[in-house]
Amino acid sequence: MKQLTVVVLTFLCIQLSSAQINEFGLYLGGSNFIGDVGATDYIAPSQLAIGAIYKWNRSPRHSYRISLTFTELEGIDINSDDPSRQIRGFEFNNQIIELSAGLEFTFFDFNLHQGNFVSTPYLYTGFSVAQHDNFYYNNLGETQSEDTQSYAWGIPMVIGFKAAVTPEFVLAFEVGARYTFSDELDGSVPDAGELSSRSFGNLNNNDWYTFTGVTLTYTFGKNPCYCGF
Repeated sequence: MKQLTVVVLTFLCIQLSSAQINEFGLYLGGSNFIGDVGATDYIAPSQLAIGAIYKWNRSPRHSYRISLTFTELEGIDINSDDPSRQIRGFEFNNQIIELSAGLEFTFFDFNLHQGNFVSTPYLYTGFSVAQHDNFYYNNLGETQSEDTQSYAWGIPMVIGFKAAVTPEFVLAFEVGARYTFSDELDGSVPDAGELSSRSFGNLNNNDWYTFTGVTLTYTFGKNPCYCGF
C-alpha cells in the first residue's frame, strides 16, 4: 500500500506540474533604431513602445514567453556623430508591429509560490518578426512610399531583472536588441527590384533595433507541484 501511495502521489504531482503558473501583462518603454540612417547609439530610446506579454513558467528557472509590441522606428541623420550622415540629412519614421516568442532563463530560482520576496536577473531569446512599410529616398532625399509591406525576421537578445512586488504581480525592467535579417527598415535598400539603384549604405550590415522598458504582469493559474520523492 505504501508503494502504491507513493506511485499515486508522484503521478498527481506530474499532472499538477503541467498546470504551471501563467503571467499576462503590459510592456511600456521606448525604442531606437541602428542602421544606415540616423544615430548609431545602441541604447537610446526615442520613440514610445507599448505591447502585451504572456509567460508560462515551466519551472522556477525558465519560462516560455510570447509578446506583441507596437512602436515607431526613427532615424535622423543630424542626430548622428558621423559628419557624413549629418551632411546627408536623411530621416525616416517607420511604424512596426513585432511578434516575438522564445525562452526566458533566470539566473536564480524564481518560485512565485514561496510566499516571500523573490527576484532574479534573466535572459531571453528566441525569434521575432516585425511588419513594416517599404519606402525609398528620392533625389531630394525625401522618403517615397512603395505602397507595400514586408516582414523583418530577427533574433531578440534581452537581459533584464524581475521581482515579485506582490504575490500576484511581477515587475521587470529589461533591455533587448533585435538583430534582423533585413536591411529594408530604414529605406536604404528598397524592396522593389526596379529600385535597386536607390540602395545605399553598408549592404553587408543588416538593421538592428532596441527596446528598453518595463513589464508588469499578473500571475494566475494553479500552483505548481515540485515533488521530491
